[in-house]
Amino acid sequence: MCRFVLYLGPRTRLSSLIVDPGHSLIRQSVHSHEREEPLNGDGFGVGWYEKELTPEPAVFRSITPAWNNRNLQNLARVVASDCVLAHVRAATQSSGVNEANCHPFRWRRYLCMHNGDIGDFRLVRRKLLASVGDEAFGNVYGSTDSEHFFALYIDSWLGIDDPDPARRMARALATAIDRTLELVHSAGASSPSYLNVAIADGDYAVVSRFTDDEDAKPETLYWFGGSLYPELPGPDGREARSRHAVTVSSERLTADAGWMEVPPGEIIILRRDCAPEFLRVSAASSARSALPRTSVA
Repeated sequence: MCRFVLYLGPRTRLSSLIVDPGHSLIRQSVHSHEREEPLNGDGFGVGWYEKELTPEPAVFRSITPAWNNRNLQNLARVVASDCVLAHVRAATQSSGVNEANCHPFRWRRYLCMHNGDIGDFRLVRRKLLASVGDEAFGNVYGSTDSEHFFALYIDSWLGIDDPDPARRMARALATAIDRTLELVHSAGASSPSYLNVAIADGDYAVVSRFTDDEDAKPETLYWFGGSLYPELPGPDGREARSRHAVTVSSERLTADAGWMEVPPGEIIILRRDCAPEFLRVSAASSARSALPRTSVA
């Protein structure tokens, strides 16, 4: 299993998420607190947005361990963004350690990263690819179950008509989870799926915490509302347009008491200037049209 962090808020340096916190993502790459195996050394990736230049995100990925990559630390010191996704990888199901398999994955404005796996993926892969259209199929470059799940998300997003971008993303994620479980079941697979998935487009983000394992909880996932890190002015020197920051992470980055657990079986929905919302994933078709509820925290 892997570890990841997603940030949406005023501009902050990448180092504020990846390097500086007491339990930063780099520290999680070598000493995870909430996994049986503490190492996540099969590569890393960082994606961020600079919308003053282009709506499409930048991505930096490498197969080297995050704790031993000086380029990552140098880059993190001088790059800032108001939407950041970062991931450290522990390869599962015999998927190869190569750059194409490092998260986050990109399509158009969207970035995707995953912590978990699709149950008995080797039995599911062929049916999964056959189930998606050309647009999603053509965006699969590696061999991970994670990138194949992203193809299901892309295909689901293209089939949903919703004027609310965040709700469309949440419905597509719920639908992709539902489709994954249907494919696993139809293939006769017996292993459970673990689907902590984060997706962002630079303005909105959705993150799921889900498993169909009846005997275990999903992988850990937490969120923090507010400013943990120094905020920076926008590229034009003016104050950031939003003062509301939310961080979602596989493990708490700091000892602050404000970290809250994302409830099992839910999708957290992030919008600028709004409190997080939650959408229940019931592993059924009802999740496709369910309306989100606003957090009271």
